[in-house]
Amino acid sequence: MSINLTKKQTINLTKENKSALTAVTMGLGWDTKGGLLSVFSGDIDLDASCLMFDDRQQCEAIWFRRLNTVDGSIRHSGDNRTGAGGGDDETIQVQFDKLSPSVQHLVFTVNSFTGQKFDRIKNAYCRVVNDRGVEVARYALGDDASGSHTGLILMKVSRGADGDWHCTAVGQPANGRTWQDMRGDIEKLF
Repeated sequence: MSINLTKKQTINLTKENKSALTAVTMGLGWDTKGGLLSVFSGDIDLDASCLMFDDRQQCEAIWFRRLNTVDGSIRHSGDNRTGAGGGDDETIQVQFDKLSPSVQHLVFTVNSFTGQKFDRIKNAYCRVVNDRGVEVARYALGDDASGSHTGLILMKVSRGADGDWHCTAVGQPANGRTWQDMRGDIEKLF
């Protein structure tokens, strides 16, 4: 059974999975609000990213311009420029068993590459799915995805002292067309 996360809530993904957790997929979905404005401003190109950190320093980043880590531990599904259709619009798959032991944190973000504000987004969510395709947790972004910002820090997944992976719903608005533009906000998580 999936857990509906609230902002700043942390869960133990390994325990919620009820078995060894070797891989997860973070799925991001969204729709564009309709109405007269959508005729003039078109679709919204949201982009999911995953940043890898050791204790505090960024090691690597996966996003639409770099779809795979060097070691193959993280893979991005590719760029969806409209949010059209049902289900996840972009996904990032993480193979925990392939991650370097130095990687302690994964930070997932989303940006409006086209620069439109998130107040044009509806039904936005991110979710964590295990390696058997079962949803473990979902974070319906709701008010966090609505506003005059162009970016959002979605989730932080951290390796605990117990060896388990812990997921925190961050939901922090930020601004920027890419994760690089939000680097200062992201670094404040540590």
